[in-house]
Amino acid sequence: MIQKQYRLTEKAVKKVLRFRRPFFSQNFVANVLENNLPYSRFWLLLSWKNTPGSVHRNFFRRTYYTACARFIKKPWFDVVFVPKKWKTFDKNDTNSIIQFEKDILYILTQIFH
Repeated sequence: MIQKQYRLTEKAVKKVLRFRRPFFSQNFVANVLENNLPYSRFWLLLSWKNTPGSVHRNFFRRTYYTACARFIKKPWFDVVFVPKKWKTFDKNDTNSIIQFEKDILYILTQIFH
């Protein structure tokens, strides 16, 4: 997990979604907006439609923040990940976990390199 200051607030998420620059992968759309802070901030929008329960949502949220931890001190962006509508994630399916991490890292390397 990352510290709270590196996570976006609800107001900042709405701003990013309004004035965004999108990056795409097979299962996600990452919306990116530059910020004036000396670090990057992250957010993952997961709903009950994408994950079967709160245990699964929290698992994937923790996995997401762990993957984002090494990109915090990179160039300063606000990043909001939104899964595509048809995609579902299951904590018990190893292929789902691997694809989730692969897509997150793919987009983050596109944004920060």
